[in-house]
Amino acid sequence: MATKKTETATRIADNKKASYNYFFEERFEAGMVLQGWEVKALREGKVQLTDGYVVVRDGELFLIGCQINPLHSASTHISPDNVRTKKLLLHKEQIKRLIGKVEQKGYTLVPINLHWKTGKIKCEIALAKGKAEHDKRDTIKDREGKREVERAMKSRSR
Repeated sequence: MATKKTETATRIADNKKASYNYFFEERFEAGMVLQGWEVKALREGKVQLTDGYVVVRDGELFLIGCQINPLHSASTHISPDNVRTKKLLLHKEQIKRLIGKVEQKGYTLVPINLHWKTGKIKCEIALAKGKAEHDKRDTIKDREGKREVERAMKSRSR
């Protein structure tokens, strides 16, 4: 009898600014080419995604601006670069489709989060369109409205 392997995704870091600044059209899960010291630092959660973005070079996707701070104990024999450009791994068809969309006006690729999946580090990226200032204000109003409703419900239940 075959047992089904369950996939567990443990989040390492989230890009909270991305959902505030962009509308997400589609999401993709990409593998990453990392060095050993980067994996050790990611296990400790020493990463910042907020300034990261994805670019297309020579038909390949690269993550730029994702800062991984090295551990002092794990990187004694090398000189780590904490803002190194990291290559993202996707299928050729997906990359071609993303390149076609990014070349259209207004689309960009944004990293959403880093997570563990079956022992590998994955980067979730989104094909996104930038929000206008009034859309950002609407997002804030909606969030505040939800908070008010939650507060009202809590005070009634007491």
